[in-house]
Amino acid sequence: MSRSTKGPEKKSRILWRPAPEYAQRSRLARFMQRHRIADYPTLYERSITDLEWFWEAALEEMGIEWARPYTQVLDLSKGIQWPHWFVGGRLNLVHNCVDKYRTSPRADHPAIRWEGDDGAQRSLTYRQLDTEVCRAAAMLRRLGVRRGDRVAVFLPMIPEVAIVTLACSKLGAIYTPIFSGYGAEAVAARVRDSEARLLVTADGFFRRGALVKMKQVADEAVARCPTVEHLLVVQRAGCPVSWQAGRQAGGQIGRDVWWHELAAGTSTVRQAHRPEQSRGTGLSAGEAEGPALSQVEGSTEVMEADSPFMIIYTSGTSGRPKGTVHVHSGFPIKAAHDLAFHFDLQPEDTLFWFTDMGWMMGPWEIMGVLTLGATCLLYEGVPDWPHAGRLWELVERHRVSILGLSPTVIRALMRHGEAPVRRHDLSSLRVLGSTGEPWTPDAYLWYFQQVGQGRCPIINYSGGTEVSGGIVGGTVLQPCKPCAFTGPCLGMAAEILDAEGRPVRGTVGELVVTKPWPGMTQGFWRDPQRYLETYWSRWPQVWVHGDWVATDEEGFWYILGRSDDTIKVAGKRLGPAEVEAILTGHAAVSEAAAIGVPHPVKGEALVCFVVLRHGCTLSEALAGELANCVAEQLGKPLRPAAVHAVPELPKTRNAKILRRVIRAIFLGQNPGDLSSLENPQAIAAIEQLRSPVRRD
Repeated sequence: MSRSTKGPEKKSRILWRPAPEYAQRSRLARFMQRHRIADYPTLYERSITDLEWFWEAALEEMGIEWARPYTQVLDLSKGIQWPHWFVGGRLNLVHNCVDKYRTSPRADHPAIRWEGDDGAQRSLTYRQLDTEVCRAAAMLRRLGVRRGDRVAVFLPMIPEVAIVTLACSKLGAIYTPIFSGYGAEAVAARVRDSEARLLVTADGFFRRGALVKMKQVADEAVARCPTVEHLLVVQRAGCPVSWQAGRQAGGQIGRDVWWHELAAGTSTVRQAHRPEQSRGTGLSAGEAEGPALSQVEGSTEVMEADSPFMIIYTSGTSGRPKGTVHVHSGFPIKAAHDLAFHFDLQPEDTLFWFTDMGWMMGPWEIMGVLTLGATCLLYEGVPDWPHAGRLWELVERHRVSILGLSPTVIRALMRHGEAPVRRHDLSSLRVLGSTGEPWTPDAYLWYFQQVGQGRCPIINYSGGTEVSGGIVGGTVLQPCKPCAFTGPCLGMAAEILDAEGRPVRGTVGELVVTKPWPGMTQGFWRDPQRYLETYWSRWPQVWVHGDWVATDEEGFWYILGRSDDTIKVAGKRLGPAEVEAILTGHAAVSEAAAIGVPHPVKGEALVCFVVLRHGCTLSEALAGELANCVAEQLGKPLRPAAVHAVPELPKTRNAKILRRVIRAIFLGQNPGDLSSLENPQAIAAIEQLRSPVRRD
């Protein structure tokens, strides 16, 4: 039986185990000792069987403060699809990210460090961040933003992206983060769907030293969005921009407004600190109920626990993007929980995740890190410009202790060799993280050995925008195995189901979740039916995530790719990641993608696309050699019908390979939503390869 139907078989070696002193200093070990829990399996089991105990204990560990305490942890009266967490509780995520630190001993601790593509640097302490967020909230009020209004945030990774999103939440508004590299139509689709009143953007920013004209894209997008009343523009690049200064009907401010000019004319009066504030209350009862609260400049709106604060879009296979709705007591709590328990983020840590605010990991990084009182590093540029060691230089300069990179980023950096890594002091690193796609063994080992120097665990992490974090992951208390997850994250009742909905181990199945968790999206924006059909329609009361997953005989979990990417050859189910790992293990191959195409006898045939390393060309002999490698490891029935070389693979901006797009283009079908595509030029090469598949 092929490995594709049985799941991982080979016992790969354990690469890393925590030394006793390493484990004992972790938050997770201290948490277990405090609650007299003997081992991690016992803790995990309790986290999914006693939800009330676990989430109350987790809130205490994270120091979450409430304006009004909740009366019930979880209400499922509307069904598992619509859970109501922390019933009766009132809070605001900004209180837990910023407000509570401004008069604490951490007030002068760095909250955000930033470095631009051009080397510019800024740093904000928690006290300074509070001042900037208060000022930005006052600016938004002057532009007419009120509780419940939607604000689209189309900015590069500069400090203002954190400041303005926090300011929106402070007011009780709902923001929509939009990826900084999108074109006008992708921006417009998200602004229209959310019906945003305000779009926050920049004049431009820099990528590989070149100017990206962001305001120009924003202008084109807003021309298609009748709900937008103002563009608030951050002066980042200092480049010329077109400008609409005319006032809106009945308004006192023109359509286009400079951030720095509005800030200069906006005064803020910070809400006075009340001595009766304490952990567990956050704001006094009078503040929580007082009608004048929202009228005080610098005050933070007190929100119901299930009040939305963010609509973040994730692309669908067709149709418009899905607007996942997240609430004040959801996404920030799940993000901080995963950082505390799975990545061991502690107050003195600096975390850097190479991401963008338009992807889930951007808000996750900012809100999760700030909730725990640590430091996050934001970076505007790319990993290898102006030199191959730029990323490692960042780690050294900012003393990054927790680093998060996708497998695609690692594969790109591997091309530069080991020398750029060795030129920099990476001794500050303590934990490595990864997410976004399945690993290939060579990239995983390079990350572990060259970057982590064999002493840092890799916390493999996978979940999604709809999840607010991870479904499966690892911890610093458990060993690491190449490409593997140690299992489900705490509080996530994850299972593997076969086609009949039965739990399985050791064979490939669907990744599902059988109980709710804080952070679960509260549906899609104004489209509840689509949400139910996407996640809840296959099996009753079960969230189907859309990933193929399997376990090995030692209990490690492996994600094998999206279930809608699955290939079925002659009745054998195959995850594309299995094929791609074999291909990228060949010395000539840098990247690979595998798809299934219709075949009259086998049902589907396997077709592979490879990006070759510099100096290599795809001869008939090399194509045959690559196909034979797959056949030798997966079985002759799974030998690829064709192997094609392309200059690059279509990817999203967060480096996921778009296999559905490759398949659709290769077959001449509609590829669906392409708004997340980073490199549209990659499609042309695949279009030229369309040809009948061999029938043997």
